[in-house]
Amino acid sequence: QVQLVESGGGLVQPGGSLRLSCAASRSNISLYLMGWYRRAPGKQRVLVAHITERLNTHYIDSVKGRFTISRDNAKNTVDLQMNALKPEDTAVYYCNAKDYDLDNYWGQGTQVTVSS
Repeated sequence: QVQLVESGGGLVQPGGSLRLSCAASRSNISLYLMGWYRRAPGKQRVLVAHITERLNTHYIDSVKGRFTISRDNAKNTVDLQMNALKPEDTAVYYCNAKDYDLDNYWGQGTQVTVSS
């Protein structure tokens, strides 16, 4: 089993920046995919970005050019740098990881609120 612990959420004004971080409880497991999802109020949880162990990245269109995902394979951590934040980015953000046995792990979620 792997626990994921997130940090870095908060309140920011439109146009501001936040950095989310997520650390896995074990560094001795290969996580082929790590990423971030979000659930906006009244909506389903959706993928924001993910990154493979080979550092290939994928972003949803609405965050391209504003968000950057990165990871440290040795530590099993994944970060999400969020710039030029918009009110529509307001959501609970969840860290996600998948191992090579296709087990799926989730963090507890961290609130990001973009408001003036």
